[in-house]
This record gives sequence, structure tokens and C-alpha cells, in this order.
Amino acid sequence: MTATIGLDIGGTKIAAGLVSADGEIIAEARRDTPAHDPDRIARDVADLVLELAEGTDQAVVGVGVACAGFVNRTGSHVLFAPNLAWRDEPLKQRLEALVDYPVTIENDANAAAWGEFRFGAAREADDMVLITVGTGIGGGIVNDSRLLRGAYGVGGELGHMRVVPNGIRCGCGNRGCWEQYGSGNALLREAREVVASGTPHGAALSDACGGDPARLRGRDVTEVARAGDPAAVELLADLGTWVGEGAASVAAILDPELIVIGGGVAEAGDLLLEPIRAAYARQLTGRGHRPMARIVPATLGNDAGLIGAAALAAEGVGEADVPERADTAGAVGTGGAGETVGAGETAGAVGRAVTAGRAEAAGS
Repeated sequence: MTATIGLDIGGTKIAAGLVSADGEIIAEARRDTPAHDPDRIARDVADLVLELAEGTDQAVVGVGVACAGFVNRTGSHVLFAPNLAWRDEPLKQRLEALVDYPVTIENDANAAAWGEFRFGAAREADDMVLITVGTGIGGGIVNDSRLLRGAYGVGGELGHMRVVPNGIRCGCGNRGCWEQYGSGNALLREAREVVASGTPHGAALSDACGGDPARLRGRDVTEVARAGDPAAVELLADLGTWVGEGAASVAAILDPELIVIGGGVAEAGDLLLEPIRAAYARQLTGRGHRPMARIVPATLGNDAGLIGAAALAAEGVGEADVPERADTAGAVGTGGAGETVGAGETAGAVGRAVTAGRAEAAGS
């Protein structure tokens, strides 16, 4: 039996798991992220890999790492990570010098999308979009059974579509990004404004935080909404409207058969999903004259990135020799944006293998 080690490196924790070929987590381990020290991050990852590898009698065939940052097209460098001290970080090379396995590096949202595609809510789909509604909005795209990364590896940053000209300033520096209106941060901002206003309409929300808006948390809004409070229900409905309208714009470009909603805020269930579906149906281009994508909740939860990274490593994505091409936009450091995959062959090979496997299963 073989297995792969998957890791999800976030701003506060590193989650690691030994993952079977069927996408099951056999063993887990985690550590706090030393966010400001790239050397320690690499050492901690290596220690976690060693811990999981030594604790199993299964043959470990590779390591997959999901990173909260921009990963270049070949998976060799993390170009930028907003919450970690990575700037053009040669993470693949650094980790392969510390562990005895091939290492595959992928953006965390892309890895989560691949996890849901292979083993989760989208395992019967060929074209899907994952939208994660958490602190911000994350996105991952699988098109024709191939993970879509873009020419330079930073495709799928759905949360930074501009939806409101000159709107709220985003952490990326631009104004009016989708995640400023359709994320957990947006929900909390609006809920705190309700509490601060002193309106009787927000009494239940005020009670949940002792009258102090700064103490209100996103999960408080969900819990109060589940109890039937009209203000909290309305806040989640407003959030769902923003997400659904943005999803309709995404569908106008990508035409997916399935949209998977993940992230912490998605734990609100139908209180969020039903407004998303309604807004999507109202705003979809050509509505009434075209098939509509189904909108479903993610099934892998917080493990999606870890499982997806492990699957990508097991399937060999990022391990093939990848030719370089001239970058007319200019390179971003050593091994930066100038690296890309010729005709998408690396991701495409896996996509074709997955499609063929599904076809064989359907015909058996």
C-alpha cells in the first residue's frame, strides 16, 4: 500500500496528514506556523513529514504542499504570500533538500478545489468551480478535468474580481474587490455596524457580544441566525446575494456544471446557500435558455487543501520537466512568472487520466 503526505501551510498553523490513494486521512499532525521565518517553516514541514512517515508501514511516495500564496506555474516558487514571509521563495527546492521525497507545491485554494474534484462534492463533475467563503473569498477552477492555473500560476483569484468601482479598499490594495462584499469579514463588518447602531433590530446580535461590537464573531452571527433572529438571517441573506451574483459572473466566463461553496461561513448551510442560489439564478447570463450549474456545499471541510495537495503529489503534477518560455511581462525573480507549462501538459496529463478513469468506471 502507498500513501502521500499532504500539508496545508496557513498563516497560523501547518496541518499535515498521511493520505491514502482513496483520499482518506490515515494520520494527522500539526504545528503553529512560524510565519515570519521561512527557514523554520521549512524545518517544521520536514519534521512533520518525518513524523508521519515514521509512524506508518505504508510506502510514502511523495509530499504535496498547499500554500496560502501565489505559486508559480511550475510549482517551484511561492512568489508572494500575504500572511507569511515568502517573497519569491524557492520552496520546492528548499523542502526537497530536507526530505527524501519528491515535493509538489500548489496554491491552497487550487489544492482544495482539486481535493473536492477528486474525492469530495465534485467527484462526478468534469467542470467545477470552488468558491471558499471565509475571511476572504478564495477560488479554484477545474476545467475539462484539468486544474486551471493560468499562464503564470496565479489564476483563479476570484475574490479579487472588481465588483464595485471605487468601492471598499481591499487588502490587496485595490478597491471594490468581491471579497470585500461576499466574505466572512464583510459579514462581520455589517453585523458589527448593526450592533453599534443600537437598533432594536440587532438586539440578539448585541446580546451575543455583550453589547460590544468588537467582540462579535462570525460564528455568533451564524448561531443567532440559526435561532431564527431576523437581523442575522438578513445579514447572511445579503452576504449570499453578493456571493451568488459574483458566481453568476464567474459562470458567464467559465460555464461550470457545478459550483462548490466551501469555507468557514458555508457552515451556515441553507441560510447562506439558498440566497446564493437565488441570486445566481436571477443574474445568470442567458437564464432560462441555458443549463444552470448546480450549487452545492463542499464536503471535505478544512481538510480539502491537505487532501488535494496529497492527490496532486500522488498523481505527479509538478514533477514533469517543464520548458521555460520568454515572459513578455517580465520575470518575477529567479524561477518567477516566466516559467510556465508548455500547452498545459503537466496538469493536462492528470486531467486526461482522471477523465479516462471515470469513463472506465462508468462503463464497467
